[in-house]
Amino acid sequence: MVTAQLYAVFKRDMMLAFRQRSELLQPVMFFVLVITLFPLGVGPGAQTLQKIGPGVIWVAALLSALLGLERLFREDFADGTLEQLMLCGCPMSLLVLVKVIGHWLVSVLPLLLVSPLLALFLNLTADMYWALLLTLLIGTPLLSLIGGIGVALTVGIRKGNVLLSLLLLPLFVPLLIFATAAVDAATLQLPYNGQLALLAALLLLATALAPLATAYALRVSQN
Repeated sequence: MVTAQLYAVFKRDMMLAFRQRSELLQPVMFFVLVITLFPLGVGPGAQTLQKIGPGVIWVAALLSALLGLERLFREDFADGTLEQLMLCGCPMSLLVLVKVIGHWLVSVLPLLLVSPLLALFLNLTADMYWALLLTLLIGTPLLSLIGGIGVALTVGIRKGNVLLSLLLLPLFVPLLIFATAAVDAATLQLPYNGQLALLAALLLLATALAPLATAYALRVSQN
């Protein structure tokens, strides 16, 4: 019964996302535009682009993920779906986890799919790209999990996207530091297993605690 409810919520979120194709493309277009325009400001030097490229891609991915977070719970809150989900008998933390996974698949996974072309554009080496891809695979779900808490806290506030950014951006700083440190280590042909392990530990911790915190914040916002 619970599995069927979770699948129904996931299927509904996917259908709604693909019906709103303009909003679906916004994070990807923003991601591509930021990275392609950045060399115009710093110059086309290959060494300069290679040095700053990983940080640029990560910052662009972070900001692009914030664009899609706004839709995570706000529409459900506005049309009463969120209240019905709380009354359906399914653990709210599991419903939150399913919705976060849906957000990652729709808003963040496309960023990873276009990252190889952008890595070539920024003159990243193969070692740098693979390190960058691993940090994105481990770190971007963390963006969605932590972002879910922020969205739940601000879901009842009109035009709360500015407040959401102010809440979340400081929390993403450690993630950005560890991710770029891993790519810097790959640039110097050094092992970066330690940075990946720290990112994985943060992801496991967020997977265990973030859905519970988000579910509690949603109940508070609903009341």
